[in-house]
Amino acid sequence: MDNIKNDYDVIVVGGSNAGGFAAASAAEQGAKVLVIDKTSTVEHLYRHWLGGVNTKAQKKAGVHIDKNELVQYLTTFTQDNVDQSLIWAWVNNSGEAMDWLEEKVLKPKGDHLYSEPDAHYETLINTAFPTEHHVTADNKSDDKNYGNYIIEYAEKLGVDFKFNTKLEHLITDSTNKIIGLEVKNTKTNKISTIMTSKGVILCTGGYGANEALLQKWNPTVLKKCCYTQSPRDDGSGIIAAMEVGAVKDDESASIIFDRGAIPVGTNTKDTYLKDWRNHQYNIGSFPFLKVNLKGERFFNESAPYQFDMNALMHQPGNIEVLIWNEETMKHLKEFHTLGCSRVGWPGNKEIEGRIEQNNEKIEEGLVQTADSIEELANKLHLPAEQLEKTVERYNKLANKGIDEDYGKEKSRLIPVEGAPYYGAWFSGILLSTLDGLHINDHMQVLDESGDPIDGLYAAGNCSGGFFWGAYEDRVPGLTCSHAQTFGRLAGKYITK
Repeated sequence: MDNIKNDYDVIVVGGSNAGGFAAASAAEQGAKVLVIDKTSTVEHLYRHWLGGVNTKAQKKAGVHIDKNELVQYLTTFTQDNVDQSLIWAWVNNSGEAMDWLEEKVLKPKGDHLYSEPDAHYETLINTAFPTEHHVTADNKSDDKNYGNYIIEYAEKLGVDFKFNTKLEHLITDSTNKIIGLEVKNTKTNKISTIMTSKGVILCTGGYGANEALLQKWNPTVLKKCCYTQSPRDDGSGIIAAMEVGAVKDDESASIIFDRGAIPVGTNTKDTYLKDWRNHQYNIGSFPFLKVNLKGERFFNESAPYQFDMNALMHQPGNIEVLIWNEETMKHLKEFHTLGCSRVGWPGNKEIEGRIEQNNEKIEEGLVQTADSIEELANKLHLPAEQLEKTVERYNKLANKGIDEDYGKEKSRLIPVEGAPYYGAWFSGILLSTLDGLHINDHMQVLDESGDPIDGLYAAGNCSGGFFWGAYEDRVPGLTCSHAQTFGRLAGKYITK
């Protein structure tokens, strides 16, 4: 084993959202910082839906969020299966993290943060908060390149970045203090060590690409999802921390999008694709008529993304089938979705672009089209007679304006009347697992006694205590902001 002579005050493992913020924060405090990452580049991993609470951008936009109301919502959503001190740590510090990003990183590049004031909701299940921000220069488009600006800012402060370098094990002294890392060059497989004087910040993400860990910690993901868009999430940081006495959340958490379009006839038990390709078809997140494989409606389609996927645990094949028509496509803005499923900037394609995308999905064979419900049912492998009854009943309720079966809002009850008709099979897309290492509100990783492991910190999706079960998608940008805010805090605290 070769020893690297260059020691550092702080080593950050993982260079994207949490890691970039952590490195810059520690370097601002005067620390000599190294960032390692097992891949060759990370700038494309910086998310552009950024949450925040009472930021300068929000104040300019006239947006005010009641902190206590938001904390009550987040803890209620998780049934208190969280550490409330962490919820408050985010609520009280996310604004400063976003203001720092805007002032120190974005404005020198001609960018700023746009605060999205829209957080429309009508029912309890869709309670929403206007937390969303976007990096933009013109208030018309996102600057998705801002990850490079963070890396450049950190490098100007003296931060070193070492790519193709994977964490293997943490190194401890006789008191179990973290004093270094054992790492592997992913190109040569060469093993080496890097030593640190102050400690390590783990920003290694979740474990969604590690099927063995999913089976152990979060097995229902494999039933709910046919895809994961995070092939680098192998759980290595969590495992390395547990080797030195850290503990993780007992129950699982994840962020799943209900927009994984799959070919008709897909067996979800045998399908779990791990790659960077975008398998998302955002139509899946719209509250259209949704049926099971028996052609029956089974829930209120107007629900958070992951509630939708949870409902599939009680349906045959863990599959849902969306039914809509060409007229529906003209009313997409009326569904008033938020975040990345929102129609138009800041969000996603305008209606014209959605119609064009739908035609592309028809060409790909992911969306079926027909001139009658009977024909559509046959193409979707659904019982035609039952689907006809379901559509007839749904249209009756929609025209009446009252969902007597499942309680969907009147504004989202749009009938499916008139050809051409469309239909598609959908499963979930896992963005990341969110259960992770126990940490305190100083981002220190804890052992089974609840005591900090000296020199070990964690932020982002490898840290726990903040999420439980499903992701709160009605707090847009929450996961990214959780990572970035806690990364920034970890960089501050480790230098003290």
